[in-house]
Amino acid sequence: QVQLVESGGGSVQAGGSLRLSCVASDYTIKMGWFRRASGKEREGIATVYIGTDRSNYAASVKGRFNITQDTRKKTVHLLMNNLKPEDTAMYYCAAGGIFRGDSIPSLDESDYTTWGQGTQVTVSS
Repeated sequence: QVQLVESGGGSVQAGGSLRLSCVASDYTIKMGWFRRASGKEREGIATVYIGTDRSNYAASVKGRFNITQDTRKKTVHLLMNNLKPEDTAMYYCAAGGIFRGDSIPSLDESDYTTWGQGTQVTVSS
């Protein structure tokens, strides 16, 4: 089974930037980032089909976050710009090996079978 290792979380002031990275132990069809804020359910925020430019973003982060990939290194990055206090959450990398024929990868966590341990992002006002 694919294993995922995340890095890059931390604390930043509002308006700042952070980059998260996730290294997979093997190739998968799609990878993405999800987050869970305190007291809320986990939500999908950015996903990408590996080896393509097809990505998907939640409305809450579109225009501020950018998911990129380095396929040779089996790594995806999440560049988070103009961070807001409401972006504070535990961020999880996820990978999925099932292609359902969607033109863009799903933000539904049920479509992802492998999860990283999570990395905390805290944004102060």
